[in-house]
Amino acid sequence: MPEIQLGVHTIRSHGARVARIHMHDWLILLLLVVIDAVLNIIEPFHRFVGDGMLTDLRYPLKDNTIPFWAVPIIAILLPLAVFLVYYIIRKDVYDFHHAVLGLLFSVLITAVITDAIKDGVGRPRPDFFWRCFPNGTGVFDKVTGDVQCTGDKGVIKEGHKSFPSGHTSWSFAGLVYLSWYLSGKVRVFDRSGHVAKLCLVLLPLLTAALIAVSRVDDYWHHWQDVFAGGLIGTTISSFCYLQFFPPPYDSDGWGPHAYFQMLAESRNGAQPPIINDSQLAQSAELQTVSLYIPSQHDGDARGNSWDSSPVLDGGLSQNARMH
Repeated sequence: MPEIQLGVHTIRSHGARVARIHMHDWLILLLLVVIDAVLNIIEPFHRFVGDGMLTDLRYPLKDNTIPFWAVPIIAILLPLAVFLVYYIIRKDVYDFHHAVLGLLFSVLITAVITDAIKDGVGRPRPDFFWRCFPNGTGVFDKVTGDVQCTGDKGVIKEGHKSFPSGHTSWSFAGLVYLSWYLSGKVRVFDRSGHVAKLCLVLLPLLTAALIAVSRVDDYWHHWQDVFAGGLIGTTISSFCYLQFFPPPYDSDGWGPHAYFQMLAESRNGAQPPIINDSQLAQSAELQTVSLYIPSQHDGDARGNSWDSSPVLDGGLSQNARMH
């Protein structure tokens, strides 16, 4: 397992560098925001709804138990708060940056897929009758038998966006991603048998499931809508998490791929250069003998002086005795 370096890679020291490396990813996120905004503006498909089809679409028109504005808080801001707390403790910009990036990709990709399907399918909500006819009197085309809605256009437009559930897909996209993240940080699969870790990981999943149930209870969605929304959010969040982090059961499941790649590059950069045999021989010769040439005003009496190794000194003395 690679060593853990706490407090070395902070937002101040490495944040700009990490963001520049993933600049194209942030630009794609902006593009996803624009695409999702366009999908919410365009008119969804208006499916044929006859008088005999309104039997299952007469549920009362109720307010949302979980308001629209609360979904981004639960699915985005809550996981971001957890990421920030972990960054304050560990001071690792790689983990913080990639956790945030993966979360935003999870939520935005899920939003685009969900809204695109909503507009394409155009399934009426369970309370469609009261959206279409607020006064309770149905009006139908005399030729086709299709409904001729008399209600508010905005309310009717939302009435054609039942499948899949946006509340559910957003919640699962953010909270399942958070469960993946917590699984790696607390090492829930370390085979130590601590059930408390598992409870911590399952808590976000329970929250997402309760949000999905509230959509059926409020008569805003059919059960198939929330099932499909949960499936979309779970699938996309899993892909996005594993794009940036190893699986939680991996020995390195506590950190992002980029962190370990950075450590590997640091170790490779710190290794000394490889020297071949010929270079070693030349270096040994240069270190063994160095020639000192005196200046001319020292005279010939002093002669030439050699700064040599003991081996060379011994060889010179033997030659002098022989001559």
